Amino acid sequence: MSKRVLITGATGFVGYHLIEKALQAGLQVYAAVRKSSDRVHLSAFDIQYVDLNYNSVEELKIQLEEMQYAYVIHAAGITKAKTAAEYNLVNADYTRNLALAAVSADIPLEKFVFVSSLAALGPLTELSERIEDDSPGHPVTSYGASKLLAESFLKEVSGLPLLVIRPTAVYGPREKDIFILFKSINQGLEPYIGNFRQQLSFVYVEDLAKVIISALFVKQVNKSYNIADGRVYDRYALGQLTKKLLNKRVLKFHLPVFVVAAMAALMDLLYKNSKVTPALNKEKMAELTAVNWACNIENARKDLAYQPDFDLEKGLSKTLEWYQTNKWL
Repeated sequence: MSKRVLITGATGFVGYHLIEKALQAGLQVYAAVRKSSDRVHLSAFDIQYVDLNYNSVEELKIQLEEMQYAYVIHAAGITKAKTAAEYNLVNADYTRNLALAAVSADIPLEKFVFVSSLAALGPLTELSERIEDDSPGHPVTSYGASKLLAESFLKEVSGLPLLVIRPTAVYGPREKDIFILFKSINQGLEPYIGNFRQQLSFVYVEDLAKVIISALFVKQVNKSYNIADGRVYDRYALGQLTKKLLNKRVLKFHLPVFVVAAMAALMDLLYKNSKVTPALNKEKMAELTAVNWACNIENARKDLAYQPDFDLEKGLSKTLEWYQTNKWL
């Protein structure tokens, strides 16, 4: 019988591709989903569903023992919230609870992979540098801080066979944030914040899913790996390639930083009493105006046999084709 893997955040953008790669690896997949989550897009997969109670370590332990998982991939979390406390609860406290349950449960646990984020380390201010796997964390958002807190919690869980995967900006079919730029370019507009040099990194979702599944089977534990496609892009690369692939002529313009900052502050004010967090807000501004998001992936290449199949142009080609086929564009 094939070994069982628990994948949290299974209905999300990355979760879909994790399920796909896990099945291809011959694993028996158990997808942790909320009862209210839309799982129609997962209907073609031969998987089982579970609903975890992240508030209770004891209940999580019982749930883990019931299914006897060999692997846990914790990809669940929130990327938009109103307060740091909400980020910390879901992204850090729930992560610690699952890890504590995993080490105390009577299960044949071989690997616990936590999907963190490059945001946990934060950007650099010098273009000549690279974010290393062991760079000190200085996140610029509450989201990044919550991921860094989760990493620190996990390091304190004795006996946990842990690997931390920190993806940079992830794009691909079903992604909704970077998609905003694609939609804008498709409508003839290519906006930028400020007019300064900037270095970015990206990873196509299939490459990310592939390396996470690979991480289940390596001997390494208690290590963290930054994940990108291995290239460094200037701030215009994403727009230029999108225009080329969509065959669009657009109006390219730069908005002053103070204007966008004012817009972000206004959006925060307008959505103050809403459950929805706007795509543009003060915290997002800190990420969007950061100078350097380039990272080193050599340790992942060496330890995880990570070899990205997609550079930005190749990944965008598949991504935009999916958006067009599915009427997103």
